[in-house]
Amino acid sequence: MPLDEIVISRAIIDRYHEKLINTLETDVAIVGAGPSGLIAGYFLARAGKKVALYERKLSIGGGMWGGGMMFNEIVVQKTAIHLLDALGIRYSRYQPDYYTADAVEAAAVLTAAAVQAGVTIFNCVSVEDVLMRPERVEGLVIIWSPVEMAGLHVDPLTVRSRFVVDATGHATEVVRVVVKKVPGRLNTPSGGIDGEKSMWAERAETLTLENTREVFPGLYVAGMAANATFGGPRMGPIFGGMLLSGEKVAGELLKRL
Repeated sequence: MPLDEIVISRAIIDRYHEKLINTLETDVAIVGAGPSGLIAGYFLARAGKKVALYERKLSIGGGMWGGGMMFNEIVVQKTAIHLLDALGIRYSRYQPDYYTADAVEAAAVLTAAAVQAGVTIFNCVSVEDVLMRPERVEGLVIIWSPVEMAGLHVDPLTVRSRFVVDATGHATEVVRVVVKKVPGRLNTPSGGIDGEKSMWAERAETLTLENTREVFPGLYVAGMAANATFGGPRMGPIFGGMLLSGEKVAGELLKRL
C-alpha cells in the first residue's frame, strides 16, 4: 500500500489533538522537563495521577544533557542512587559518596520512564500566565515557544490542574508570574523571590530538598527553582538533590490528591 502524505499529516494532528484534549484538566501540571520535573512526573503518573509536563525547549532533560561544561557526565551522591537503580540508569563509583553516570543515558532514560509511566509531555510550549481563583493557582496559560520568541500577538490556551509544580530551574518562570500578577505573598522569608546565590554544592544539595514545598496555594517548587525561590545557592553538575527533590514533591502531592 503506497504511503499517503495526507494520512501521515492526519495521524499526527489526530493523535496530538487527543493528547491535548485529554490534558486540559489534570491532577498535576509540571513546568520544566529537567530531572526534578521528570522524576516528579514519573512517580505521580506511576501512582495513577494524570500529569502533564510542559517544556519550553525542543529537547527534554534540562541541564542534565550537558553535564559539566559539555563534558557529558554527571555526579550523583549516594543518597540518590536508589533512584538511578529504580530507573535502570547505569553508574560507576568514583569515590566514597561520589558516583558518575552518562548524562545522555540519564536524561534519555528519565524521559522514557516518565512517558512510559503515563506523563504527557508537551515540548516547545511556554507558560505565560497562571489560571487564578481567589487566593489559589488552579492552572496554566500556555503558548507555543516559537510564538513567544517571535513576539507574535497570538492568544494562548488555558489548562486547569489541581496543583502546579514550577520545575523551571534558575528562571523560576511560574513563580515570577505569580509574584508579578497575583495578589498575596509567597511562602518565603521576604514574601517574594529571594534569589539564587553563588555556588556551594554541599549546602545547595541540602537546601534543594528542604526548599521543595508549596510556595503559594496550589503552587509547588522543585529542583533548582526551589533554591532560586527561597534564596539557596546553586550546585552545579551534581544531580542527586534534583532527583530527590522530584521524588519529594511527588510524595507531598500524593498526600493531597
